[in-house]
Amino acid sequence: MAGPLEGITILDLTWVLSGPYGAMVLCDLGAEVIKVERPPHGDLARTTGPHINGVSGYFMSINRGKKSISIDLAKEEGKELFLRLVEQADVVMENFTPGAMDKLGLGYEALRARNPRIIYSATSGFGQTGPDRLRPALDVVVQGMGGVMSITGHPGGPPTRPGLSLGDIAAGLFTAVGILAALQERERSGEGQMVDISMLDCQIAILENAFMRYFATGNVPGPIGTRHPLATPFQAFPTKDGYLVLALWGGAENQWEMLCALLGTPELIYDERFATNAARTENHAELEPILNEAMRERPTQEWLEEFTNIGIPCGPLNTIPQAAEHPQVRAREMLVEVEHPVAGTLSLSNTPVRLSRTPGGIKGPSPAIGQHSDELLRELLGIESAELSRLRESDVIL
Repeated sequence: MAGPLEGITILDLTWVLSGPYGAMVLCDLGAEVIKVERPPHGDLARTTGPHINGVSGYFMSINRGKKSISIDLAKEEGKELFLRLVEQADVVMENFTPGAMDKLGLGYEALRARNPRIIYSATSGFGQTGPDRLRPALDVVVQGMGGVMSITGHPGGPPTRPGLSLGDIAAGLFTAVGILAALQERERSGEGQMVDISMLDCQIAILENAFMRYFATGNVPGPIGTRHPLATPFQAFPTKDGYLVLALWGGAENQWEMLCALLGTPELIYDERFATNAARTENHAELEPILNEAMRERPTQEWLEEFTNIGIPCGPLNTIPQAAEHPQVRAREMLVEVEHPVAGTLSLSNTPVRLSRTPGGIKGPSPAIGQHSDELLRELLGIESAELSRLRESDVIL
């Protein structure tokens, strides 16, 4: 079945991760995403490993289902082709340094003059305004500047980067949200607008708890391992054969008492240091060694069964292979095998957005650079074969 964004055409000039991830989200939901790449090499992500039969698995994971057209936007003919495509499109996405598209004569105002309904999203390290707007930024830079790395890791340890590109992924998700909001507003006004997304802004936005705690208490948040700053116990614990994650939140009735009984530590129930969630959080340094020692007495699966039987939220601490094989992940079809004509079969993460009537999903593999140039220029602009041959010979398209 068609996804909810069927009929929406996106010209995707983005590269590497933040922009392509946002475009992928929209592609999975049914939009036709046309990746506009500069010949001869295209998106830098195509060079990023691991490679399978010469095809970048990295590129494939975030560009699946898209089409590729390769146009040299530095050439006047290439610019005009792109502007004609803009007239047929709903959205243009880019994640260059602010001003780069204006230098090409293809900034928002130029595109809006050709298509007043166009929605133009610009994702950058620091946004279109402010003193740092022209600074380059990659994922780890905004994670560091935004404070994420200062609260990640264990007390006394060095600054730690989370095990994913949170700076890029958060910006990609907010880019998709901004585009969807602008599309909805266009239904009322009939006009497009510009969506300005800063990677640093997104890091601040997702740290709402840390900033709230700082301004409310004056205390500077720091790294606390797997613990939660406001709830205890709420972390990973060692077991006889691994780790499990257990979470008690707030005043859930009798959960603390039931946990103490199962662990064989009933004396903790009557200890004033641990009588409430706030008290346990304040005295976590005294409580954690006691819970660690009790948890080590039995293997992970035994504890999981015991905790689940009495309704205590818990789960295994899985490796990536274990998560891939988890029955819940498989039942929800969150990893889908995608067949690429060169790379072969590769399992990719599916969209987590499940709609009852217009479900989305992965449309297919990532495209080769310029794979759909002729097809799209014929369909969208009516360009004939002879003219396509001339444009190729002139290196305007690939």
